[in-house]
Formats: sequence, structure tokens, C-alpha cells
Amino acid sequence: MIPFTRPSIGDEELLAVETVLKSGWLTTGPNASRLEAELAAYIGNGVQVRLFNSGTSALEAVLLASDIGPGDEVIVPAMSFVATANVVLRVGARPVFVDVDLRSRNLDAAKVAAALSPRTRAIMPVHFAGLAVDLDPVYDLAREHRLVVVEDAAQAIGSRYMKRMIGSSGNPVCFSFHPNKNMTTIEGGALASSDDRLIKRIERIRFHGIERDDEGLISIPEWGGKMNLPDVGAALGLSQLPKLEGFNRRRTELAEQYLQKLPLHPALVLPAAVEGHSWHMFCVCLDSSRFGMTRNQVMDFFRDRGVGLGIHYPAMHLFPLYRRFGYSSGDFPAAEQIGAQTLTLPLFPGMTDEELDLVCGVFEELFVRENK
Repeated sequence: MIPFTRPSIGDEELLAVETVLKSGWLTTGPNASRLEAELAAYIGNGVQVRLFNSGTSALEAVLLASDIGPGDEVIVPAMSFVATANVVLRVGARPVFVDVDLRSRNLDAAKVAAALSPRTRAIMPVHFAGLAVDLDPVYDLAREHRLVVVEDAAQAIGSRYMKRMIGSSGNPVCFSFHPNKNMTTIEGGALASSDDRLIKRIERIRFHGIERDDEGLISIPEWGGKMNLPDVGAALGLSQLPKLEGFNRRRTELAEQYLQKLPLHPALVLPAAVEGHSWHMFCVCLDSSRFGMTRNQVMDFFRDRGVGLGIHYPAMHLFPLYRRFGYSSGDFPAAEQIGAQTLTLPLFPGMTDEELDLVCGVFEELFVRENK
């Protein structure tokens, strides 16, 4: 069975984790500090990086550090993993959804502008599947209305926008290192920012609100959670980061092959291909009704032929949690089409060209059914 994703773990990673386990220092320590420094150097432009136990925690901490809470609104795309909207609720604010482009699955500034209200405090663009949002118009809009921009780059480590590394803007940008991401720390995430004041608050919020003086004595000036990344995960990340560019090159090679080899069909919508894409996922839309099948039946069709597919993602505004805010079917047509038709094809650095050809061959077999 070809899975839709698989982490690339080699001998270096195994040795790194073993070394930490034998050291006796398992929680946050020297490996975490080193990974923060190496990520900052990789992203560039003088940003600082702070690690978290998840990308979700990083997003939540940034909202808290930006004093976003009850009575505030945050603009988010209707198509993303639900963590993007959940963290807004978590801090007491309200997520306001906007529709996305069908191929890029990203929001644009025009839709954001139409959703602004006097309560809007922040915009949270999501770089879906590693494809950077068109950021310049979003930042122009944010400056005009004095809004915070928090980039959800959970799927975009190593992506670039206008040849600039995602994370290098200086504004808060949050990454995820979950096992299905382009590099992993088992679970984990990171924040990149050049705002010293924000970084200071992030450090407190990340770990119990603790602040230390020059003598090492602690004070608790504000609330903080428990969001730190243990050294065992950081050690894994230190082994993965030097390989990231190679991982992303292979992902790009595979994505380009998909775009060339997948059979053209009016029922199939392929993702947008833009320079700087890190290809965390290769997601298509497929109108399975053209073949007299449900999406689950299509997934079974592929599974029977040795290919595992994923679903990324349902449209967030249709979950019961968000219907409570008055959202319903028909509000965001592109997000809803993606949610109903999306399929995630296998894509990971260890995937072979032969495995990709098998996936494309199953599509060819499926499309023949339309004429029967």
C-alpha cells in the first residue's frame, strides 16, 4: 500500500534520538536552543525562532501575545485544518471565514476586505499545502486598517514568496513539525518573528508565564501554558533540517510529474503550481459523481489497487461548532466544493517514480469507467 504520506527517518535521526535518551536530559534543553538558532539562520532576515510542542500552540500563543480575545474578530480561510479557527475560539475571539481560490486553496485580500468589521483585529492567512498566499496585498490591507497578520505556515516550512523565505517577513509566522509535514520533530512547531517584545511575551506564555531575573529567580507577570518542545523532538529536528531542501526538491519533482502525467479530465481539478511551492501535499478535486461513485467508493477503488488517499480538508464553516455562528451551506462555494471533492494523493520524499506512475494509472483506469 502506498500511503498518502510517510516521514523520512534515517540513521541520523535514530542516533540523534538515542543520544538524547541516553543523556538523561529529555525535556527542553540544549538541542531545543540549537534548533531555534538553526531555524532562524535557515529562515534568515534576522528573525528569532521559538519552538513549541505543536504548530497549534504557536498560533494560540501569538494571538494571546497580541492581546486578541473576547469581542475581537480574526479573518481566517474557510479551507484549512480546523486548528486555524479553533485557536481563535480558544482565546475567546471569533473566527470570520472567507472563501478561497479553488486551485490554490488560499485566501486573497479582496475577500478579506469584504469581511472586515470594526471588531476585526487580525488576519490569519494559511499557506495551504506549501503554496504561499499572495501576501503583499494582505499586508497592505493590514497596514491600512492597523491589523495584526499571523501567517499560518504549518504546511509551508521551506516555501518561498517572491523568492523570500516564508517566515522571514518579521511578522509572526507559525510552523508545524507534525510527522506528516516536510520535516518533523515528532510533534512540534515554531514561531518566527523579529519583534523583540512579542518574543519576550511568547517565552512567558509558552512556559507558565515564568520570567527570570539575572540571579535566576522567577516571577510570574502573566498567565502562561505548557507549550515547550522537549529535547528529544528537537534532536530529531536538528537531523531533519539539513535535509529539508533536499526533501522539498524531491517533493517538487514528484508534483511536477503528477502535473505532467495525470490524465486530463473535466472531473479533475489539479492544484496550482507556483514558484516557491514546497509541496507539502498534492491535493486534487474529483467529481466522483461523473463515474457513478461516491468519494468513499473512489478511495476504496484506489485502496484495492494499492494506493492510499487522504482528505484535506472538510470546509470548516460546516462543522457543528461553527454552524453555531450562523454559517451554513452555500456561504463559501469554493471551500465547499473542495471539502466535498478533495483527495490527497501520495507525496513524500521516499516515493518512487514507479509508485507515482501507479497512482496515475489508477486514475486512467477510473476515467475509463465514465464511458461504460
